[in-house]
Amino acid sequence: MLPIRRDLHFALPAERIKNWHEQGPFITHFFNALSLLFPQGELFFMDSVRHYRKHIENPQLKKEVQGFIGQEAMHSREHVAYNDLMQAAGLPAHTLDRRLKVMLDLQKKHLPASFNLAVTIALEHYTAMLAEILLSDPSRFGVSVQSYQQMWHWHALEETEHKAVAFDVWNTVIKPGPKRYLLRTGTMLFTTVFFWLVVFDFHLRLLIADRRAGGHLKGFWRMLKFLYGPKGVFPRMALPWLHYFKPGFHPWDHDNRARLDGIDRLVEAVQGPHEEQANLQP
Repeated sequence: MLPIRRDLHFALPAERIKNWHEQGPFITHFFNALSLLFPQGELFFMDSVRHYRKHIENPQLKKEVQGFIGQEAMHSREHVAYNDLMQAAGLPAHTLDRRLKVMLDLQKKHLPASFNLAVTIALEHYTAMLAEILLSDPSRFGVSVQSYQQMWHWHALEETEHKAVAFDVWNTVIKPGPKRYLLRTGTMLFTTVFFWLVVFDFHLRLLIADRRAGGHLKGFWRMLKFLYGPKGVFPRMALPWLHYFKPGFHPWDHDNRARLDGIDRLVEAVQGPHEEQANLQP
C-alpha cells in the first residue's frame, strides 16, 4: 500500500465552525478537539519516522515513508486552517495548540527516539481505529455540513492508506524480542491515558468557551450516546484496541483497504468546484 500525497484544500464555512455536525455543538466540538491535536501531532509523527529514515534500506518502505510524510504534511496544513477558524470564532485554539507543542517538544527533547516512535505507532493505531469507525458508518455524519464531512472523510481515508507505514519502520529499526514487545504495548497504555486526557481537556475548554453550547442537556445526552452508546466510539474501539497487544500484531491484520475505493471520487468532489472556478478566470 503506497500512500499518495493529495494536495487538497477544503472550503470550510467559518460561520459553522461551532456547529457543523448534524447532532449539534457538543459533537462538533469533539471533532474540533481532535482537530486541535493534528498540527503538532502530525509534526511529531513525521519527526519520529524521519529520525530512522537513514536506517531503512528497503526501497519500497522508503517510498512509503515519503508518501506517509507527504500525507501528514497535508493533514497538518489543512487542520491549521481549520483551527484558525476556531480561533477567529473566539475559541482558544491557538492557546491549546501552543500547550500541546510545549508538551511534545519536551518529549522529543528528553525521551528516547525509540519511545517517540512507539508513541507514533500507538497514535497511528488510534487514528486508524477512529478512521474505520467513520468510514464504516456514514450515519455518524448524517447531514452535517458537506465540506467538514469531506475533510474528515479525506483524513480518515488517508490514515487508513498509511496506517502500517510507521509500524513497518518500527519493525525494521527496533531489534525484535521481548523488549520491543514490552516497549510497544507499555507505550500504548501510556499513550491511551495521555491521548484521552488531552482530548477531554480540549473538548471541555471548547465547550466552556462556546457559551451557547454549554447548557443544553439534549446536546450532552447526544454526546454521551455518540461516545459511549451501544454503537458509540468507545465500544466500537475496544476490540481493535485490544488487538494491538497481540505479540504478532500488524495494522493490516484488519484488511480494510476496500474502504479506499471511494477516494478518487472524493478527490474529484473536492477539486471539482475549485477547478471549475479556475477555468472561469479570464
